[in-house]
Amino acid sequence: KRDGMMGNIYSMGLALQALGSTAMFYAPREWDCAQAFSVVYGHDYRQPMAIAQVLPALVGKSYLEAASLECTASSGMSPSLQSLKLVPIGVQKAHIQVHYSIINTLQGKHFHKSISVRVPDGSTLLRVLQAAEKKEPDVFSFQTEQTSWGPMVVSIHGLAANPEDRTYWQFLSGEDALQEGGQHGVGEGRGGVKEPRSYPRPTIAGVGTYVPVDGEHIQAVFSTY
Repeated sequence: KRDGMMGNIYSMGLALQALGSTAMFYAPREWDCAQAFSVVYGHDYRQPMAIAQVLPALVGKSYLEAASLECTASSGMSPSLQSLKLVPIGVQKAHIQVHYSIINTLQGKHFHKSISVRVPDGSTLLRVLQAAEKKEPDVFSFQTEQTSWGPMVVSIHGLAANPEDRTYWQFLSGEDALQEGGQHGVGEGRGGVKEPRSYPRPTIAGVGTYVPVDGEHIQAVFSTY
């Protein structure tokens, strides 16, 4: 469905593993996986858990085969380390300015607070939240919960998400949900938030992976689902 998409981009890894490992049950009809793989190839994955689920499918394997694989140590340097560009000591990275607002018109005493902070270019949204909290701790305090999908924001300004009330903190760039890797303005979902228990994984970028650009306005809006 939807040009090869199965569920959402974060469910694709396990879906491809499942379909690949049960291919024998599709006989005599062969499963055409080209569309599904084209969806995966076209996405810039940043979440470690999502990458761990997609990689086996890309090499025609599944988690079921992990125990039978033989892993031999390589004396060579990892390709990722070979291409890594280190910043020389003493060289400062350029800074960008990010505008950040927290908004609650849903529960208790309503508030709409804004701040502008400067962070090194390439910083994640989590770094922006930390800079705002450091600048005005009484206003922009927040709490996160560590999950296998990265840090999830569970509370801002003392107002916590509550699955019983079906509330959560939704992160937006302008009016668009955040997308992984800083490509905002595409698609839909809940960016960098504490997902309700009915959602097994985030549908878009988290605060630990989203990278704002200079002059961007990030909004954290207390919302319901």
